[in-house]
Amino acid sequence: MNEVVILTEAAALHIKDMMKHNEEENAFLRVAVKGGGCSGLSYGMGFTHEQEEKDLFFEQFGIPVVVSSEDAPILNGTKIDFKQSMMGGGFTIENPNAIANCGCGSSFRTATNVGTPEEC
Repeated sequence: MNEVVILTEAAALHIKDMMKHNEEENAFLRVAVKGGGCSGLSYGMGFTHEQEEKDLFFEQFGIPVVVSSEDAPILNGTKIDFKQSMMGGGFTIENPNAIANCGCGSSFRTATNVGTPEEC
């Protein structure tokens, strides 16, 4: 399992801009899964300067990415893109392991992990 998460070039460019704006050029991008949301699991992305012992590490478009080994099976094959529209822009996440998504698009569950669903 090399690159658990696939960044598009558009997502990578936006992440690089965010890293520069937040003075986080030397940070890792951490992609994670946490319990919660309408469907039980939700995505998390943020900058970190810590690489944990059990993290998987890979680099895409010059961005160092870390994913917890526990989250890797849930995220394997997930594509992160950045879409721009007249209403603004935002990240989109396509996870081939998700079998259900909530209406807001930020919560999901897989066949093997239902997480901890919350009220919407």
